[in-house]
Amino acid sequence: MDASATTTPTPFSTLIRTASHEQHTEAESSSFMSDMLGGRLGVDAYTRYTEQLWFVYRALEDGAEALREDPVAGPFIQPELMRGTELERDLAHLRGDGWQDGLEPLPSTAAYAERVAECARDWPAGYIAHHYTRYLGDLSGGQIIRGTAEKTWGFARKGDGVRFYVFEEISNPAAFKREYRELLDAVNADDLEKQRIIDECKRAFALNTAVFRELGEVFPLSA
Repeated sequence: MDASATTTPTPFSTLIRTASHEQHTEAESSSFMSDMLGGRLGVDAYTRYTEQLWFVYRALEDGAEALREDPVAGPFIQPELMRGTELERDLAHLRGDGWQDGLEPLPSTAAYAERVAECARDWPAGYIAHHYTRYLGDLSGGQIIRGTAEKTWGFARKGDGVRFYVFEEISNPAAFKREYRELLDAVNADDLEKQRIIDECKRAFALNTAVFRELGEVFPLSA
């Protein structure tokens, strides 16, 4: 028997994770993120970072409703993941009642949010790449940021200021992530489209890294 006939195809969730590993690592190891997680930046840096997240998630979630019935992106639109309300509670805590006054995205953030909105509007499969890189990241590495914020700047555990990282409607994050990977494996796309999703995933990490780089310029590394 031809050995290739019995080879099990690599799950798409594995392909997308391994193919984007280098870009993911680059984003995680940015100087800004390393310095923030190391407790070497003040709460103003954390606030500015949270502001940038709001612009990106507004683009993600403004486009979500129109995709709810889409055969490709629709299965990924799950209300328990939505972060907009929690981000706004955090920003109200961090910036005060008029938290939207004077709020502007960094140029890199504006480019990131525009790409997310473009995919939501014109390319549902591409939207999945941004959905995956953001929400699964929140459920995983985002918890490290939450812990650092609570410890470094004195936020109440899972309280205002870190609510973005608290998924109250997901009781078992490990099981949820497993089910999410199953959705990726079953995505309604051919091999060529899957490769385009992988490429967009790499682009998403690069856009995120650009935001970190610009934040690093605003908040230089400690000596």
